[in-house]
Amino acid sequence: MDRDGAPQVTLVWVGVDGDDLLTAHLNPNQRKLDNVRRDPRVTISFEASEVRPPGLLEYLIVHGKATIEEGGAAELLQELAHVHLGPEVRFPAMDDPPPGVRLRIGVERFRGIGPWA
Repeated sequence: MDRDGAPQVTLVWVGVDGDDLLTAHLNPNQRKLDNVRRDPRVTISFEASEVRPPGLLEYLIVHGKATIEEGGAAELLQELAHVHLGPEVRFPAMDDPPPGVRLRIGVERFRGIGPWA
C-alpha cells in the first residue's frame, strides 16, 4: 500500500515458469516487496491489443500469492528484455548488476475478456 493506504501499483515485466508468474527486482527494498513481505496477496492486470465486442480490449486479471526468491533478478530481466525490447538489448545496462530478488506468484484465480475467459 501507499503511505495514504491506497493500493500500490507498479508496471513490471512478467515471465512464466510452469504455472507461476515471475517478476524481477534489482532493489530488494522497494515498497512493492515490503508490501509482499507484509501480505503476499497480489493482483496483476494485463491488457492485450485485440478488441472484443462491445469494444473492449482483451484483458486478464490474475490474483495470486507471491513469495520472494533471493537472486536471479538480472537474469530474468535480461530474458524479458529480449522479449519486450529486442534480442540485441542488454538489460540491465550495467557490468555487474546486483542479484536482486524475484517474485514468484502462484496463480489462484483469474478473470477477464479474451480466450482465457
